[in-house]
Amino acid sequence: MQKSKTKNPLDSFRDACRKHNLRVTPQRIAVHNELVKSKEHPTAEAMFQSIKKVFPNVSFDTINRTLLTFARIGLIDVVEGQGGPRRFDPNPGKHHHLHCIKCGKIIDFYDERYDKLKVPKDIENRFRVLSKRVVLNILCEECEKKK
Repeated sequence: MQKSKTKNPLDSFRDACRKHNLRVTPQRIAVHNELVKSKEHPTAEAMFQSIKKVFPNVSFDTINRTLLTFARIGLIDVVEGQGGPRRFDPNPGKHHHLHCIKCGKIIDFYDERYDKLKVPKDIENRFRVLSKRVVLNILCEECEKKK
């Protein structure tokens, strides 16, 4: 989740909801709070399992729709998939990903050289590029050790 230097994350979240005419519900706050503390790229199922401990009657559909709504308004990103469940990225700032092709782990990394990669002219001429992210497929350290 984007972190504001002048506001706490919950105030920034409330402002974003107001800007997009979304009600600030206890369930949305719970999803937001889970994302803020997440160091992972969680699935909707992982978020559901965590949030239902606080809201036992919450449905998976509510959590999934909330995550997709947060992605639509730019609070989070949907991470590029490799055939597994959709993953969500609580860090929409400039960064790139290492993706372990064995265990599925996604690790953020930062490198200005990748931020500055030029989009080929033929793509720029045909499409409106909204963002760029480099994904490096890897074997993570744990999977490499198991090999």
